[in-house]
Amino acid sequence: MVETHDHFVARLSNLEKKHAKLAHGYSTKVGRDGLIIVTPKRRRRGFPFKLLIMFGLGFLGLKVFMVAAVGPVTYNDRLAKLESGTVIEQAGAKVLAIDPVTETLASMTGPVLR
Repeated sequence: MVETHDHFVARLSNLEKKHAKLAHGYSTKVGRDGLIIVTPKRRRRGFPFKLLIMFGLGFLGLKVFMVAAVGPVTYNDRLAKLESGTVIEQAGAKVLAIDPVTETLASMTGPVLR
């Protein structure tokens, strides 16, 4: 078999594809014949739902801590100041408003000592 330049280019192309797959991680195992087999790890491409859930839980925890620390009356007074501000402050007041989950969790934790 005569090796041509086209064969060489095709082999190079295959090596580049293999390298690109292995660049994102790989695992190795030894076969029965002693040959080391390298397989690329599967790359996940999707929406990071875990990150979104962690962000939501962190935000909820922050709200619970703030309500427990200053009390619901003072917290609502501060939200009232935000509601009379700019459009961004009004949106923040709506997002930071005390919802039933926040209220329940804040009452379960009790007041935070200063």
